Amino acid sequence: MAYIIRRIILLIVTMALVSLITFAVFQVMPGDPIRIMLGPDADEVQIETLTKKLGLDQPLHIQYFDWVGGLLTGDLGQSIRFSKPVSELVIDRLPVTISLTIMTLTLVVLVAIPLGIFVAKRKNKLSDVVFSSVTQLGMAIPSFWLGMLLILYLGMNFSFFSVSGYVPWSTSIVGALGALLLPAMTIAIPQIAVKFRYVRNAILEQLQLDYVRTVRSKGITEKFVMYKHVLRNSMIPILTIFGLITAEVVAGTIIVEQVFALPGIGQLLITSISYRDFPLVQGIVIYITFVVVFINFLVDILYSILDPRIRLS
Repeated sequence: MAYIIRRIILLIVTMALVSLITFAVFQVMPGDPIRIMLGPDADEVQIETLTKKLGLDQPLHIQYFDWVGGLLTGDLGQSIRFSKPVSELVIDRLPVTISLTIMTLTLVVLVAIPLGIFVAKRKNKLSDVVFSSVTQLGMAIPSFWLGMLLILYLGMNFSFFSVSGYVPWSTSIVGALGALLLPAMTIAIPQIAVKFRYVRNAILEQLQLDYVRTVRSKGITEKFVMYKHVLRNSMIPILTIFGLITAEVVAGTIIVEQVFALPGIGQLLITSISYRDFPLVQGIVIYITFVVVFINFLVDILYSILDPRIRLS
């Protein structure tokens, strides 16, 4: 219990620091959000009125605490570009990004872990050399270029795939899969290459330890040795890279949503930056940060479940 409490305190401290840094960065960025909101023809009276209405005439520390108070209550401010609450805009786009993220991570887990186990059992054989070489190529391919290749060779030749736009799950499950599968593959393929190598190396490291030879000497089947002992003891490093990959997947949606014209958080972030919509950018940055920090928090909790010694360290 003490370990979980420490992790929760660390989560809160991290989010507090991120909120402070985010607020400070946007205060020193060039550009006046009030003039952007009102347009170039606004007079000084209009500017002063709106400045007071938004609380931007207050000292910075009061603005910061008001903003943090809003975050805690779900009030992320008002979008300059859309004239709507930031929280409403983010919630509207969340289903797309969450669906894309979950589908991507599912592909990574379903492909990378079995493939890593398969190749680890065939060290230095032809399959090991081939898959290791292919994954080197997979790690080197930029996601936007990979997305274009998938559009050209899969999206244009198979009617199941949609190369742009989004179909809600409530409208059509098949349509949603067709709209999200190519973007998910675009993000997943480089991550599969990375995770595959970590799984392979983690399992090979375990296979060389003395306890594996001891278990084998008892006549236990190779399958039981692999899945009951080796894979379980390999999960700590595998979980570590999984937490890092999850953060990269969340960041990868920003680019891929542009390539496939998906109306998700990533596309909204690019739009808000181009229009210098600072409240909206701040809200999205906080959202992305919270997702990444919370996932790493869950990974830490899983560490303690897999290896109880971590709770005592």
